Amino acid sequence: MTRLRLLQAAALAGAAMLLVGAAPNWLATVALDGTAHRIGNPEAKVRLTEYVSYTCPHCAEFNRAGEGALQLGYIASGKISVEVRHLIRDPVDLTVAVLAHCGPESKFPQNHTAFLSGQAGWIGPLTTGTAAQQQRWRTPGATGRRAIATDFGLYRIMERRGYTRAAVDRCLADDALVRRIVETSDKDWDRPGIDSTPSFAINGVVMPGTHTWPALSRQLDEFVRRAAS
Repeated sequence: MTRLRLLQAAALAGAAMLLVGAAPNWLATVALDGTAHRIGNPEAKVRLTEYVSYTCPHCAEFNRAGEGALQLGYIASGKISVEVRHLIRDPVDLTVAVLAHCGPESKFPQNHTAFLSGQAGWIGPLTTGTAAQQQRWRTPGATGRRAIATDFGLYRIMERRGYTRAAVDRCLADDALVRRIVETSDKDWDRPGIDSTPSFAINGVVMPGTHTWPALSRQLDEFVRRAAS
């Protein structure tokens, strides 16, 4: 074998070893199931389900307190997967949920985080909006959702995420997605133990009274410990 072929063979072998030894990037592993997004190792023994609302201040607080720890301490390691489900509370919440779905499913985690982490910056009109604005928000279909996107500055948020206004408008016009989100949310609201946001289930079992990161983290640790034993 010539020196060139020896070098080529060594390079190929090294690349193969890197591929075999590389850890999966579970934070970038996203799958869409109906209107729910699952993030992380699909074979994880511990499966967390988050039931969230984008206009819920407690959901924003959970995101602030727990998202980083959840991602780095649990999802990245492959110990758990997280499924995000929407509990819709109002037309603004529904509009934001539609925008969180905008684009390929791989964009959902960052869209989701952008709306929750930045909630304080866009939520204001929900309590300060005029009667005329509130009437526009209740207009059926894409017209009402575009009014919400304008009044709450949601177009600017999406533009910072790399979306054009035309792309955002196409997402807001997806009536079929809206119906699926509403139907799924209505069913989830009917689940025993789901009575407020955020709510959580671990391996399909609702955790009644658990609405904060400190409480949830203790329960996750217990499930992870059991799964490892």
